[in-house]
Amino acid sequence: MRQHLAWLLAAAAALAAAPTAPTTRPTDCPRLHGSWYGDNRARLQQVIDARGTCSGHTQAVAAFDWDNTVTRNDVTDATLSWALRHDRLPRPARWKDTSAWLTDAADRALTSACGTGAGTSLPTSARPRCTDEIVEIRENGTTMSGAPAFAGRWNHRRTVPQYAWVSPLFAGRTPADLASYARAARREALAAPVGATRALGTHTVPAYVRYYDQQRALIDTLRRAGFRVYVVSAGVEPVTEVWSRAVGVDAAHTLAIRPVLDRRGRITARTEGCGGVPGGRGAVIPYIDGKRCWIDEQVYGVRGARAWRRQPRERRPALAAGDADTDVTFVGDATGAHLVINRNKPELMCRAYDDADGRWLVNPMFLAPLPRRPAPYPCSTTAYTAPDGTRGPLRRADGSVLPDRPDTVY
Repeated sequence: MRQHLAWLLAAAAALAAAPTAPTTRPTDCPRLHGSWYGDNRARLQQVIDARGTCSGHTQAVAAFDWDNTVTRNDVTDATLSWALRHDRLPRPARWKDTSAWLTDAADRALTSACGTGAGTSLPTSARPRCTDEIVEIRENGTTMSGAPAFAGRWNHRRTVPQYAWVSPLFAGRTPADLASYARAARREALAAPVGATRALGTHTVPAYVRYYDQQRALIDTLRRAGFRVYVVSAGVEPVTEVWSRAVGVDAAHTLAIRPVLDRRGRITARTEGCGGVPGGRGAVIPYIDGKRCWIDEQVYGVRGARAWRRQPRERRPALAAGDADTDVTFVGDATGAHLVINRNKPELMCRAYDDADGRWLVNPMFLAPLPRRPAPYPCSTTAYTAPDGTRGPLRRADGSVLPDRPDTVY
């Protein structure tokens, strides 16, 4: 009898300590609308229902890459295009100052085509050779003659020189200047017809950008369900902020390459660091593992070298979305859904099709989707990029090699 009474008292105490059920049912959560591939919308709704404030949860995080994830086409490239056509790039005193890895061949090519001399603007609208060299280096990391534009050592999972190079091209301007260029480029790109292109020197580049309606709806639904929504991009922060405002994501929730400013508030050739790596000349940017670092540090307050490591579940986004290998780490960190826009990028698509935890959602591009990749993704051989830049097989958490995967969602 005494044992039975003790059991009843213990059970009553456990019931009293149990959390009360939320008064709002998941069916009352904001509903996601729009056209999605397969059952992706329903599966995204499950995450919204389970992790939003309507189920009694608070502070769930959703994180989105920007270019070609929320928009079709790259908004930093659109801004650079506008600046080149309107002579808004300042001429550097030395081209070598714009990157720690710029080769002598690139320095000679840029000096010959563009000149030097701080204090003036580059007349790129009238110098197609100069525009060509800048665009070729930005797009392909080579000069117009085919010589490598960057050389040396860098961690290939923390930076890529041609991405880090864009912010220093605006050294001497202010963030407000750069934002004004981005606003002008945004008006132009949104007005251009879908599919429009333009010439930059001898290059043909996209002339239009569009917000994906489905992603705008997803971000809006997440915000109404109480999620903290962040953008994490390898673009330049003052540019990305101009575009992210239109989907309700403010500057405080927009993480991208952030230039270090001088005492007069002007952009320098340096960018801010992360994870115990101080600001410098682009050694760490929000790129592959860098995107995890920026989320860990700026969203969850994780400091020092720990910000490079995968965090416990409570310090990881519930939902993360991306389209390229630069997104694979933070998208893989998500605990509720890994949303992948298929642009045929091997490391990301191998992870998505392997679907190790059953939470990977693959969606074709919402506008002008790519055709099916004809050959399987080389998951077992070259899909992984190591810190030293070598290519190798992708491995699961248990060490096993991922088999090659066919492209099935396109």
